[in-house]
Amino acid sequence: MTESTEVLTVDGHDIEIGNADKPLFPDDGITKLDLADYYARVGEIAIAHYRDRALTMHRFPDGIGEDGFFQKAIGDHFPDWIGRATLPKSDGEVTYVVADSPATLVYLADQGCITPHLALSRTDRPKHPDRMIFDLDPSDDDFGKVQDTARHLHRALDDLDLPSFVQTTGSRGLHIVVPLDRSAGFDTVREFTHALCRQLAGQQPKLMTVEQRKNKRGDRVFLDDLRNAYGQTSVGPYAVRAKPGAPVATPLHWNEAGGGDLDPQKYRIDNLFRRLAQTDDPWATIDDHAVALPDRDHWPAAG
Repeated sequence: MTESTEVLTVDGHDIEIGNADKPLFPDDGITKLDLADYYARVGEIAIAHYRDRALTMHRFPDGIGEDGFFQKAIGDHFPDWIGRATLPKSDGEVTYVVADSPATLVYLADQGCITPHLALSRTDRPKHPDRMIFDLDPSDDDFGKVQDTARHLHRALDDLDLPSFVQTTGSRGLHIVVPLDRSAGFDTVREFTHALCRQLAGQQPKLMTVEQRKNKRGDRVFLDDLRNAYGQTSVGPYAVRAKPGAPVATPLHWNEAGGGDLDPQKYRIDNLFRRLAQTDDPWATIDDHAVALPDRDHWPAAG
């Protein structure tokens, strides 16, 4: 064991954190051990959102000052106690990590995985999503426009009797998520989100757009629904982002989403637990609200 190796005991597993003092966020002095400790502490709350989902690792073994990479396939050296799921892809299959316990998140932190990304479906029915997601992606630094877009989308979903949940991305925007009952496949879900996004953009053309090309968006918010497809992922709730300050993708109550003091990187590993001491997880009951898509004759008119 090297001098900088530490051991965290989580869920009965002794997990060695190698190079524990390696700075993963060098400008902030946040080390690999700090990251692992964060996931050990937040794991009991976060893991409810991770169970039974294929997990893609966004790894930064040398810290955020160097290029990271995405890894879908579980490593051959991963211990047997870590969950796995083998799922089809276009040219074969891939075996993913499935995080069914906080210990898995801690082990991934030791592997330099700063940000876990999750499938929008569960492993038993991988082509039938139980999450529908909208990524509100700003074209400039005016977060107020993202909040305005979120309000319009929230209202539109309410009008369709679709419950919605919101979280900061820890990056630049907001994610709006609708829990689904898995009665529809990905193609149908994406057809629906395309129609809704086109309708909203048509109603508010100065505020939002469905234009994928950045040079065509101007200063409008991009209504991105492209993650609603098999094999796509979304950042996990309470996941750390590879950005200065170690911001966290944080579930919110809707009455917080429009707050004047909110920005997408407001919550970080150094202040998230203060928040969790004051409020329960806003997404704790998300699965209790799962619904089917509306009948097609009640879908938005895309215009």
